[in-house]
Amino acid sequence: MRRTLITGGAGQLGVALAEAFPGADVRPRAALDVTEPFSAEADLVLHAAAWTNVDGAESDPEGAELVNVVGTRNVVALGAPVVYYSSDYVFDGEKRSPYVESDAPAPRSVYGRTKLAGEQEMRDGWIVRTSWLFGWTGKNFVRTMLRLGAERDEVRVVDDQRGSPTYVGHLAEATRSLVELPGGVWHIAAEGDCTWAELAAAIFEEAGLACRVVPIKTEEFGAPAARPAYSVLRSERPEAPRLPHWREGLRECLARLEGT
Repeated sequence: MRRTLITGGAGQLGVALAEAFPGADVRPRAALDVTEPFSAEADLVLHAAAWTNVDGAESDPEGAELVNVVGTRNVVALGAPVVYYSSDYVFDGEKRSPYVESDAPAPRSVYGRTKLAGEQEMRDGWIVRTSWLFGWTGKNFVRTMLRLGAERDEVRVVDDQRGSPTYVGHLAEATRSLVELPGGVWHIAAEGDCTWAELAAAIFEEAGLACRVVPIKTEEFGAPAARPAYSVLRSERPEAPRLPHWREGLRECLARLEGT
């Protein structure tokens, strides 16, 4: 039995990983601040602790670097193999076909640059690039849309960014298979792709909410951080774990939320 440490254990991915790896040492931020050097007994580290506020990173690049880069450096210093969860935002979005592991990163935001720099801290383990994570806990697009859909008759949602919304439950289960495979860079995201507006419409449809989606352009939304217009991820490695379609993940997530 590998002694498994999960950082960021209170986040949406950390919670899902704790379910997929029963018996793991689960450390929320209150119990483990990765920005400071630390010691732990571990044969495997699932490094889910991260700065995930994409827009907030633009106004606090030092804070994002401290968590995503220095934090990863401290985790790697433990000496155990690490699963580092990276992002589709390490790409610029100029392609119109899925990004694969051999494509050259070119991040457009502070967040993307710090996630890429975190990748470069890795020495032994797996770099997992994934995208548009959502789950039954934490702050994410699905939970936000459910709240807004219950409060409003319509919502304005960006319709010119395309990615693969990925359910954390599916990603956590895939991690169990991944750690039996060789290390390196792996793209693991849900099958299918959509825009944020299409995802919002699917959320309302599945949840039975009578809320209309008004598609808008990225410029109209006015977010501080640049996002890739296209960031669909696929793996060119034949042995890569394959996730279900994002719509299946959405249904499973909504079922979990209904049960809470």
